[in-house]
Amino acid sequence: MTWGGDGKRASTRYTWRMETQSQAAVTPASASSSETSPAAGKLTLSARAVEQVREVIRAQGFEGYHFTVRVVPSGCSGFGYDVNLLKETKPTDLLWEQDGIKVATDALSMKYLAGTEVDYVVGTHSAGFKFINPQAKSSCGCGSSFST
Repeated sequence: MTWGGDGKRASTRYTWRMETQSQAAVTPASASSSETSPAAGKLTLSARAVEQVREVIRAQGFEGYHFTVRVVPSGCSGFGYDVNLLKETKPTDLLWEQDGIKVATDALSMKYLAGTEVDYVVGTHSAGFKFINPQAKSSCGCGSSFST
């Protein structure tokens, strides 16, 4: 993943491993404004995810950047998560702040992300973001993509 939308750090790359977890489906939240809050039905970050994002922002010098999460076509199950730190967001992005972290996504992605919690897990052999998405009906064997 390329960090920074200003071109200044286009070669800086930071890769986080991502996993998905399926739960029972829920009705997607409607996102109609450019300023939303992480209320029920929105994407939220766990305390561990907030700390990891803060650490990367501090270590890489990305103060003022937005943590962006987007749903993209990917993997054998159909969809995947694209996570970046970007200085500039798109004019149509949904923006909110959680625990001092600026978060952004687009309206289409929010339909798939509503109710999702992003956690950061550290295991014996790896560490990375884990997406607990109540709308994911299934995920691939490796856990990197999902379907609704």
